[in-house]
Amino acid sequence: MPTDSALVPFLTHPLESTNFRFLGEKYVGKVRDVYTPRPTQRILVATDRQSAFDRLWCTIPLKGQALTQISAWWFEQIEDVLPTHVIAVPDPNVMVARNLSMLKVEIVVRGYLTGSTSTSAWVNYSKGVRDFCGNRLPEGMVKNQPFASPIITPTTKAEEDELIDPAGILERGLATAAQWQEVEAKALAVFKKGQSIAATRGLILVDTKYEMGFDEHGRLTIADEVHTPDSSRYWVAESYEGRLAAGQEPESLDKEFFRLWLRGQGFDPSDPHAPGPDITDEVRLMLARKYIDLYERMTGRLFELPADADVPGRIEGNIRRHWRERHS
Repeated sequence: MPTDSALVPFLTHPLESTNFRFLGEKYVGKVRDVYTPRPTQRILVATDRQSAFDRLWCTIPLKGQALTQISAWWFEQIEDVLPTHVIAVPDPNVMVARNLSMLKVEIVVRGYLTGSTSTSAWVNYSKGVRDFCGNRLPEGMVKNQPFASPIITPTTKAEEDELIDPAGILERGLATAAQWQEVEAKALAVFKKGQSIAATRGLILVDTKYEMGFDEHGRLTIADEVHTPDSSRYWVAESYEGRLAAGQEPESLDKEFFRLWLRGQGFDPSDPHAPGPDITDEVRLMLARKYIDLYERMTGRLFELPADADVPGRIEGNIRRHWRERHS
């Protein structure tokens, strides 16, 4: 685990954006810059941008590298359950992926009653919702308690995520009945494998978001990212029971820490005009440590700091090298 002093130089040299014009058109997501150099391929470059509550806040040192490497590792672990979009990982921040016909639904799998966003299980449960995306929730549950078995709570892909149930998915033509049946089965299978692997690392995979689509042969394929601290919640298993009994929040290794910190500073995510607190370097380093800690715990590998602060230059060189080798 890198020391704070080793991470401090990267506070002033974050990868905030990229501009690789030779790759063609660029789409800017919350964290990733996505290029489409060929109709059949996409190049995903994970930056260090940090978002929460649909707002961009700051950059986190080396977050993009940690995200890409965690996701690449997980794609390898679950490829026996579901085909993945990965073609190559030519750089610690870069994934070359197949273009898919994407489902216009995000598949959220939840193992515990928790969360702090408007679409989360706990926020809705605390407001009295008991029919949650087609899942009947029992009375008397407490925050951070496990469900009897994992549930799926889909959301639509829009400017603001909208909860939807399977009946709504079929009514809107977002998937056929057969497609959705396969999506549910595969999502639960990937989540089960994820929880099993996380448990061997002393972690609880609490919930996660999957994105899926169909390849040129009509095969359901998993895309985007898998079990990263941006798309998932992780708790430390050893302290979970004690903290639950004491009514305390679990120890987390994900960006939920940042959401809770923002709320603790008085930020109101329900007000689109609410001013946000200043994000201190201490908080940025804390988040960097959590991302790197999760990478090392999960993969069993040491996180390698970049040898050169010119990360964009390294990325461009690695992409060009990959392109020459594959397409010369």
